[in-house]
Amino acid sequence: MININEITKMIKNQNHLGGICMILSVLFFSFMDCLIKITATDFAVGQVMFSRALFGLIPIFFLIPKKRLKNFYKTKNISLHFHRSFWGAIAMYSIFVGIRNLGLAEVTSIAFSGPIWVVIFSILFLGEKIRAKRWIAVGLGFIGVIIISKPGFDNLNFYYIYPIIFTLGFASVSIFIRKLTLVNEPIYLIAFYFSICSGAMGLLTLPFGGWIMPTLYELGLLILIGLFGSIANLLLTQSYKLAEVSLTTPLKYLSLVLAIIFGFYFFGEMPSVYTLTGAGLIVVSSAIIFVREHQLKKPLTLPRQQ
Repeated sequence: MININEITKMIKNQNHLGGICMILSVLFFSFMDCLIKITATDFAVGQVMFSRALFGLIPIFFLIPKKRLKNFYKTKNISLHFHRSFWGAIAMYSIFVGIRNLGLAEVTSIAFSGPIWVVIFSILFLGEKIRAKRWIAVGLGFIGVIIISKPGFDNLNFYYIYPIIFTLGFASVSIFIRKLTLVNEPIYLIAFYFSICSGAMGLLTLPFGGWIMPTLYELGLLILIGLFGSIANLLLTQSYKLAEVSLTTPLKYLSLVLAIIFGFYFFGEMPSVYTLTGAGLIVVSSAIIFVREHQLKKPLTLPRQQ
């Protein structure tokens, strides 16, 4: 006989575990961002990107089933993997440049506008029909991005372009991940090809200079960047598998709080009124999109995958 109390308890435990996974994911992404900023004066972006991809492969291999170890890389959807990986690598490069040259709170705030672009790309490439509520959300998000980046453009600080490029790449990645999941491609394979592609793109920057031989301490930092980024992505995915997305997704906004705290404590960054106002609009915008897509039972956009 089915015990309703036991089932209810199990669901609650899964929700709690999913919430913990999301909080840990936020922490690991925040730690990675800090390390990227710390290594900014010593390493070329391409070298950091290569390290993120190379050492990020380590946690991925633990997900591959033993019976697939010999041929896990085989796929019939190589074109979809290429497009997901290519745009993901562009997004990774862009947000790394943004983190190194802008405040953590600014980059994190603009990065949250990714779901806005996913809505627009869904219209253009998936033929989805969007109603008034989500159009309002898109409008609010755009206003938020403009408020955050306008002072920078006025002062000719064009590094604000990079987190915006990240959101465009992020939207493309989300579309292709949706297509890959529809053909039942495993998460580890999607992550594997992304790491290979982003690592290759990072390696292509070697002839342009800026790469240096790291000390043992610096090598440790580069290894941690790869491990933290990969673990953060895996925890993010696991949180959505364990718990209701309506409970776990709002926890992702802790990353903005951590970006403000870490930016101030480690780098002396004080977010401006423009950043806080724009961030508020973007958070409201993405929250509206999230609630609407949850109501429609649509695939939800995972916040930040890289």
